[in-house]
Amino acid sequence: MRPLSLTMNKRKTESLRYHGEPGKRDVEGAVLLKEGERLDDLQIKGYEIIQSPGRFCFGMDAVLLSSYAKVKKNEKALDLGTGTGILPILLEAKNEGVRYTGLEIQEESADMARRSVEYNGLEEKIDIITGDIREASSIFGPASYQVVTVNPPYMIGEHGLKNENEALYIARHEALCTLKDVIRESAKLLPQRGRFYMVHRPFRLPEILAQMAAYRIEPKRMRLVHPYVDKEPNMVLIEGLKGGNPRMQGEPPLIVYQKDGSYTDELLRIYGVR
Repeated sequence: MRPLSLTMNKRKTESLRYHGEPGKRDVEGAVLLKEGERLDDLQIKGYEIIQSPGRFCFGMDAVLLSSYAKVKKNEKALDLGTGTGILPILLEAKNEGVRYTGLEIQEESADMARRSVEYNGLEEKIDIITGDIREASSIFGPASYQVVTVNPPYMIGEHGLKNENEALYIARHEALCTLKDVIRESAKLLPQRGRFYMVHRPFRLPEILAQMAAYRIEPKRMRLVHPYVDKEPNMVLIEGLKGGNPRMQGEPPLIVYQKDGSYTDELLRIYGVR
């Protein structure tokens, strides 16, 4: 599912394009872009993000998760598999947390995320770390974050189309980590009563709920996302509570498109354009 069209500041993008070292700045102190990169307007707090269509651009699932997850005052949040940093940036814009961290295994994506953090002046609020989700609890330590978010690879084995682009394949398929890895490490990273937020595909719900139960992350809220009101859901948003009591709230479905193909009012509100 593609995101809404985002406004690109073409004048600014052209002025920042370059072919040099990561993080290099021009004489005005602006973070410069590499070949093939662009700036996209996030339509919140004036923030923009560096993306490269040749790698992996964020989708609607990340935007929905950023509105579903809650980071309270003085809490720290960790985003596992952060890609180019979309979730830490949007979470910072929408919440009162004290610190946000993104963990990403692909250095090229992590580099773009760091430059986006610099570009938006968020170095005091957001850290981007290069590392493996499977080692997250060793990197950061147990019970180190009150909130963990994750928009993980959805596909296992040969599910979906195998893309010859390695960066895209890693982002979409469980090539470098599994659902079990994600939930196991999240459970270690959270203290008791810490919160876990994930967006995934409904066809994997039985496995998701089984893994959450195995690692004592109790599902507390779930919302299904439908492309149209009469179509089956193609995304699911889940909130879990480490060590929580059994009781889950099923929330009203989120419908993306109206019958005429235009976006619903709720979807537009989530994107901040209504």
